Amino acid sequence: MRRGLPDGFELDDDPGRVDVDAVHRFLSEESYWAAGRPRETVERLVREAARVVGLYKGGEQVGFARAVSDGVAVAYLADVYVLPEHRGRGLGEELVREMVERGPYAQVRWLLHTRDAHELYGQFGFGAPGERLMERRAPVEPQRGP
Repeated sequence: MRRGLPDGFELDDDPGRVDVDAVHRFLSEESYWAAGRPRETVERLVREAARVVGLYKGGEQVGFARAVSDGVAVAYLADVYVLPEHRGRGLGEELVREMVERGPYAQVRWLLHTRDAHELYGQFGFGAPGERLMERRAPVEPQRGP
């Protein structure tokens, strides 16, 4: 899938097009959920994802979303972002819409964790966090030296 958006933005689900360095930079340095995540981990998560959708402007990676799925009943939405300088234009909505409503997992149950984007995801039928969703935190990854 490759879909043009207004103002020269483009969505693409080709994993080979993902700029892993750009995704790693944002996730490890600017996100609260993946701070310090090693590049090797990001590369593997992109490579082994059920689907990735990149947001591009002039060939530059400016947004990203990743899904993990069993392919039948459930999918998990992860690592969604749009660079700060491109926010406020509806690009996050288009990124989530493409992943959740237009992709191969449109008919499965979606899960996600977020602490700050409830309004965005609510537009796509995600409800408030419930008592039945449980989270097991992963052990802290050791920090690697320079």
